[in-house]
Amino acid sequence: MPTIHLTTFIAAPVSRVFDLARSIELHKHSMTKHNEEAVAGTRYGLIEKDESVTWKAKHLFKTRFLRSEITDMKKPDMFIDEMVKGDFKTMKHVHHFKPCENGTIMIDLVEFEAPYGSMGKFFNKIYLTSYLKKLIEQRNKTLKEVAESEKWRKFLSY
Repeated sequence: MPTIHLTTFIAAPVSRVFDLARSIELHKHSMTKHNEEAVAGTRYGLIEKDESVTWKAKHLFKTRFLRSEITDMKKPDMFIDEMVKGDFKTMKHVHHFKPCENGTIMIDLVEFEAPYGSMGKFFNKIYLTSYLKKLIEQRNKTLKEVAESEKWRKFLSY
């Protein structure tokens, strides 16, 4: 099963980074290029444990729907979202947040599997892994930019 492992340093407090990572509005903002929108479940604010969100977005030349649920959460250290309905055979995204002297280390571990057996494995290898990694890197870049500036106030109300 393909795995993506990304580590991002963010010069902001762990509680802010944790909450921004759960923000539906920030996710939409980071995926503007793909016209992502929350169409069911938790559509606004901060998603919590046992809540789900259904995303509608244009990826790989097609409008797609993906429903994910927050299956575990330990504030402000980690949360896990898992696909419960969508185009993947499986998808699990573990988000870790580690406070450090100058901010927060954010670690993303994403495991996924495309359907269609050996054809899906081939597609993972030649395209999908790279595509998903770039999406998460873009999201993290936006999260970092927002968290390290005053822009975070637009997405969080404390």
